[in-house]
Amino acid sequence: MSSLPEGYPNIPLDVLPAWGGPVSVGRIRRQVEDFQVSEVPLVEACGEGEHSWLHVQKTGSNTQWVANQLAAFAGVRSNAVSYAGLKDRHAVTDQWFSVHLPGQPEPDWASLQHDEFRILSFQRHQRKLKTGALKGNRFVLTVRDIDGDTADIDTRLGQVAAGGFPNYFGPQRFGRGGSNLASAAHMFASRKRKVPRSKRSIYLSSVRSALFNLVLSARVAEGSWNQVKPGEAVQLDGRSACFVVTAIDDEILERLAGGELHPTGPLCGDGESLCTGAAAAFETASLQPYTAWIESLSSARVEVARRSLRIMPGSLTWQHEPDGCLTLCFYLPAGSYATSLLAEIFRLEDAA
Repeated sequence: MSSLPEGYPNIPLDVLPAWGGPVSVGRIRRQVEDFQVSEVPLVEACGEGEHSWLHVQKTGSNTQWVANQLAAFAGVRSNAVSYAGLKDRHAVTDQWFSVHLPGQPEPDWASLQHDEFRILSFQRHQRKLKTGALKGNRFVLTVRDIDGDTADIDTRLGQVAAGGFPNYFGPQRFGRGGSNLASAAHMFASRKRKVPRSKRSIYLSSVRSALFNLVLSARVAEGSWNQVKPGEAVQLDGRSACFVVTAIDDEILERLAGGELHPTGPLCGDGESLCTGAAAAFETASLQPYTAWIESLSSARVEVARRSLRIMPGSLTWQHEPDGCLTLCFYLPAGSYATSLLAEIFRLEDAA
């Protein structure tokens, strides 16, 4: 990370794996088809309304660039097109876009042909597709140039399938060399500095993500990332709502072991922490050196929130191919990173 303003110490970006470290090297995204992602929408289009919802498959292209192409074809401004989330450029991804077309007929979407994307289907809806309106993603990934024992890889994948993995934010959140964090610190230190809203959002998110990863890595080091502390704010699997565990009884432990409940970590900002007791004390101690960062998030009116420390991958299957590659298929809820799962098995080299 580049030099930071006085009072803003470096936030460590290295994180600890949960299951003992990688058992093999591996390369992802050597070919664009090696990383395939399909969105699972939160809602489905109803068939009528002034918004056209488009199911689009893009190959090796940027989400915003595709949105601009859709806007140009429909003859509307770029801000009339929205999507639930950004998707990797170096991948084949199926995702949803919406185009606001009040009082306008449906464009001839079927005639829109492009080498980097194609429209799979379209349907009208009454509302636009909002950022974050996404249930999750299904992945089909190919890992190449593997140099590890097949039995060790299978054992580790079995551990992840049964016990989950730490819900770290991926390194892409922080920019190359932590540049997003450096930009955030300079933005905080110079209040008069004007930063475009889109970049400001990225910088604030990178700080919260780095602080969350720091607490989660400390929980992994302690061996408690998949356990409940007294005063823990726990989250139901697949839900955002939390409740505080005041007494750790057999029912809580059973629900935790079954993957129904997960401990959570802080997304720092303005507001009081939900957790109490030993859980709150652990987070306070872990974050104490980074008070300036947290105070700046609070001043920016970023609302405090919680995020699950553990993710259970859905329907994780894998196959060793005749050419030595490994194909993995799994589902992750929105906001979780496939690379965090892979990092439990492989020391990754990203060809992208």
